[in-house]
Amino acid sequence: MSSLKNCIRYATLITLAATGGAYAQLSSVNSAVITPRVFNDMPGAVGNYINAYPGAITIGESGAYRTNSGGLDRDYWALSNDGSHPYILGAGDSAFTIAATLNVTGTTAFDNEAGWIIPNGMTGAYGQGNGSFPGGDMQFLADPNGGFLGFFGGPGFWNSGLTYTAGISVRMTIAYWQTGSTGNMQFSVNTGGPTVTSPVESWSGNLVGDILGSYYQIGNGNTAPGASGQAVWSNISLSVPEPSAFALLGLGLLPLARLLRRRS
Repeated sequence: MSSLKNCIRYATLITLAATGGAYAQLSSVNSAVITPRVFNDMPGAVGNYINAYPGAITIGESGAYRTNSGGLDRDYWALSNDGSHPYILGAGDSAFTIAATLNVTGTTAFDNEAGWIIPNGMTGAYGQGNGSFPGGDMQFLADPNGGFLGFFGGPGFWNSGLTYTAGISVRMTIAYWQTGSTGNMQFSVNTGGPTVTSPVESWSGNLVGDILGSYYQIGNGNTAPGASGQAVWSNISLSVPEPSAFALLGLGLLPLARLLRRRS
C-alpha cells in the first residue's frame, strides 16, 4: 500500500509541476516586432518592412552601397506578446517548436541572407541573451550567395547538404526542449522534397533571457546603385506542448488518493 501511495505522491507532484505555468508564458505570444538596422553600415539604403504576423513578414533593403569595402545592414524581427517589445523567454519556456517558410530574393553577388536567430549575450543595438551558447549567436539561415542552408553558432554547426538558391521557398523548423540543465535543439528544412533533419544539438544551458526571432542582412554592393534584396517569412507557427499526459495521470490518481485516505 505504501508503494501505491508513493506513486500517487510522485504523480501528483509531476502534475503540479507540469500544470503550474511551465508552458504558459510563451503561449502568450500574439505578434511580432521589427527592429530595423541593428547593423547600419549603409544608412543610405532604403528599407522595406511589412509586418503581417503570423501570415507573413517582409524585410527588404535596396541601394545597399558605400565607398568603403565590407560592411552590412541587418534588420531583425522578434516574437512579441504586446506588439511593442520582443518577448524574452522565461524559465517556464522549456519546450517549443517554431517554423516559417522563408524565401530570399535579390542579389547573389554579395551577402544576402536571412533566417532564425537567437542572440547570445547582450547586444548594443538589440535585445539580450543569457550567453550560455558555446558557439555565440545561433543563426539558422538560407544564404543564396554561398548556397548554405543550415545553422552555425549556438549549440554547434549543421549543414543540411541542400544548396539554397534565391527565390526558393524553404520551410525551416526549430524544436527546443530542456532536460534538466541541458538544452536541446533540433533543426529541419524542407524545400519541396524530403525533410532533412539535423542531429539533436545539446549544450549545458538554456534559453532563459533570450529573444526568439529572425534576421535579414545584405552586404555592400560596392558600386552604385548598390545591392538589393528581401526576405519573406510566411505561415509562421509557434507551438507549445501541453503536459496533457501528466495532467491526465494526476486526474486519474487523485480520486484513488482520496479513497486511500478514507481507508487509512
